[in-house]
Amino acid sequence: MEDKISLCQLQQRLKGAVDDAVPGYVWVTAEIGEVKGNPNGHWYLELVDYDQEGKTIAAKARATIWSRAASLLIPYFTTTAGVPLAAGMRLLVKVQVQYSAVYGLSLNILDIDPSYTIGEFELERQRVINRLQREGMFGVNAQLQLPVLPKRLAVISSPAAAGYRDFMKHLSEQESGVSVYTRLFVAPMQGADAPQGIIAALEAVADGLSADEAYDAVVIIRGGGSALELACYDDYELALNIAQFPLPVIVGVGHDHDFHVADMVAHTSCKTPTAVADFIIGLYMEQSARLEAMLHRCRIALNGIIAAEEGKLARFADRLKNSCRMMVADKENKLNFVEFKIKAMDPRQILQRGFAMVAGEDGRRLVSADDIPSGGKMKLFMKDGVVELDFVVRERKGKE
Repeated sequence: MEDKISLCQLQQRLKGAVDDAVPGYVWVTAEIGEVKGNPNGHWYLELVDYDQEGKTIAAKARATIWSRAASLLIPYFTTTAGVPLAAGMRLLVKVQVQYSAVYGLSLNILDIDPSYTIGEFELERQRVINRLQREGMFGVNAQLQLPVLPKRLAVISSPAAAGYRDFMKHLSEQESGVSVYTRLFVAPMQGADAPQGIIAALEAVADGLSADEAYDAVVIIRGGGSALELACYDDYELALNIAQFPLPVIVGVGHDHDFHVADMVAHTSCKTPTAVADFIIGLYMEQSARLEAMLHRCRIALNGIIAAEEGKLARFADRLKNSCRMMVADKENKLNFVEFKIKAMDPRQILQRGFAMVAGEDGRRLVSADDIPSGGKMKLFMKDGVVELDFVVRERKGKE
């Protein structure tokens, strides 16, 4: 029979082998499987590593950040990376390998490099971008027609988020009189749960569309944060859902300098939630300006038409006046001619030219010898007086 050793002896051999293999400390890359803090200040983590395909856990180890180190490392990491330690996060940690005969292998974390975690997020972001490009997802949502005046907006955000409050305040307090209906679809806007939460909100909006609850666009808004806090907007599944959504999606996440994969696949990307409100208001202002320009052109055209018609009317009035003047002048000439003829036939005018007019005693004009009685009195009218004559007809021409 082979030599026997006790379990304690075996563990001592293993401890000696571990101490010989890793006598000091070593920097290790791993993913956080679980993490939790303790009231006494200690932090306990489960670190995991995967196979080359990234599906199966190939290694697992317990790790501890003792309270004295945690009081420095945890605030430093959170401040530098912008987010606290969380499951699913890739870490580069300086560890001291410990082996206990009772508790087995464990890692004592002495330091954390936040820059590695940030770099891992950037690498994953590039992988997501390349995949979406290969699948032709860029520009898909942008092909949807955004209404000229979007009146109903489905807003995905957190009601407690400052970005949401800024968006609603800016949209309601503007002086342009723009009125837009909004409905909030609540979702977590940061952390590991954010992508699936936002996707669930998008599905709720889509369900409303199938129930005839119409919206013109979807707005995803969140205020500023650290790079790691906003890393959820580089998630592949979220970007895929935005790209393929049946409504135009407007994204306003972070600060002016932030730009995420969600921005790349959205219909419209705005730098901040307030910028989204400005974009919506700007659409109305643009149409208002167009209407004002059209109204201005209509005024100019109408004034031109009125001026042309006034010119025609003035010319017609001038022609009418001239025609009336000519008609009046013609009538005056005719009246003057009639007056001339009347005056020319006036007996007084005849008498003035040296002629005389013979009238009977009764004053009737005598124009023929037959009108003259055989005797009596006659009046002879001349230009300067009347002469009365007594006469007796002795003989008439052609009569006795």
